[in-house]
Amino acid sequence: MDIKEVLSRPEYGFIQTNPHLGGSMLFVTFGGSHAYGTNKPTSDIDIRGCALNSRKDLVGRSNFEQVLDKQTDTTIYSFNKLIGLLENCNPNTIEMLFCRPETYVFYHPIGKMMVDERKMFLSQKAVGSFGGYANQQLRRLECAVARDRVSQSKKEEHTLNSMKSSMKHFEEKYTQFDKGSIVLYTAESQREDFDTEIFADIHLTHYPAREFNSIMNELGNVLGTYDKLNHRNHKKDEEHLNKHAMHLIRLYLTCIDLLESGEFSTYREKDIPLLMSIRNGAYQNADGTYRQEFFDMVSNLEKRMNYAKEHTVLPPKPDYKHIEEFVMMANMEAIRMADTNVPHYGITLKGNFGDIGFGHMSAF
Repeated sequence: MDIKEVLSRPEYGFIQTNPHLGGSMLFVTFGGSHAYGTNKPTSDIDIRGCALNSRKDLVGRSNFEQVLDKQTDTTIYSFNKLIGLLENCNPNTIEMLFCRPETYVFYHPIGKMMVDERKMFLSQKAVGSFGGYANQQLRRLECAVARDRVSQSKKEEHTLNSMKSSMKHFEEKYTQFDKGSIVLYTAESQREDFDTEIFADIHLTHYPAREFNSIMNELGNVLGTYDKLNHRNHKKDEEHLNKHAMHLIRLYLTCIDLLESGEFSTYREKDIPLLMSIRNGAYQNADGTYRQEFFDMVSNLEKRMNYAKEHTVLPPKPDYKHIEEFVMMANMEAIRMADTNVPHYGITLKGNFGDIGFGHMSAF
């Protein structure tokens, strides 16, 4: 699929007209199944990209983080928002920098530079981010399969375990609980439709309110995901479950590549036959459960990932100095262009990243 042809369609006109995006775009690429090579003829087209923050964002009071267009399944992150996610090796965003070259449209040299310099974001944080995400996928799969086969209390335990798994990574993103704690557990419920439910004991003092709000949102998202799984349309179960199973394996394979070689490809060319067989139900039993062969595969991949973690070529932390220089250069360029009305093409950037000259860049 030609990404330039996709972006030329009328429904993507908002990329040029949205006040946060028009004139500020850095790059776009495919996300989801078209990025992984696991798409079907009926698969949606996901577009992912990045746009520079405006001068008002940087030195004023406006706050642009991302633009979501549900009609086209498009997510465009602001530059500063994306940098924070990339530093934590967030799977949904780091994969944007490792797509096939022909699937990018660069609107500005900084977009090309971000992809070329992508290794500065890589670190052993990938273990927690990819591994944690894979664990969530496994829990979701187990919960969905067990929905009609285990008690409500057991389902609640599955949900609790995923919430606790999310909390393990909070110390990488939030202020530590030096003056308190958040404890999650299950206990007898007073609700008519529940035997037990998840409760929280929260004791925090002088904790940043915005970080607390983000933590509650993360835990709420896990809870909401499981609630949706428990009320799914049975006719759609098989397709969704196999998709979850496929993504679980894909995450492990991607993380292992990254830990072993310090590189990976979002497009899983060698793994596509395996991934598509999972998506098409090759490892699912007639009753909706999964064959032991599938869980053996998960176990083996987890062992490989743990071994790769102990012998990885990745540094413990991302190259913060390199990232800081890059962010300063990009944001200074954003302000310069706002001051001089210089368009986002035909410029040469100078600095620690060398001289980079580009001609006109556009998808249209």
